[in-house]
Amino acid sequence: MNSALSSWQFWALSSAAFAALTAIFAKVGIENINSDFATLIRTVVILLVLAAIVMATGQAQALGSISTRTYAFLVLSGLATGASWLCYFRALKLGQAAQVAPVDKLSVVLVAVFGAAFLGERLSATNWLGVVLIATGAVLVAYRM
Repeated sequence: MNSALSSWQFWALSSAAFAALTAIFAKVGIENINSDFATLIRTVVILLVLAAIVMATGQAQALGSISTRTYAFLVLSGLATGASWLCYFRALKLGQAAQVAPVDKLSVVLVAVFGAAFLGERLSATNWLGVVLIATGAVLVAYRM
């Protein structure tokens, strides 16, 4: 069990499962509320839970020990996350969860492209085929005749 908890695969699959639950719970939760306000409520819950986890596990760090570069990229990541959540909740408000979620998962394709373009990550031909198949699958799942 300990080896499972230290593998990236376990955590990535857990992330996918929780992301799926997020879409289902959010779709029901935003039924009678403005999507931006719903995102605010969700964000407050996340903030409180994460603060409790960091404090309970002793993972807090001195703010001065963090570099300016790290702060800059974490702020940019936070802004991108906030924009993503606002767009995601708006899309869920307007569309079906089974259509919105696959289109949102095109982020996997964009991460591969951005990772290669900006981070110098190298993907094999087989990896790129997988990226194309993910994109195709997402479009096919979201497409309604």
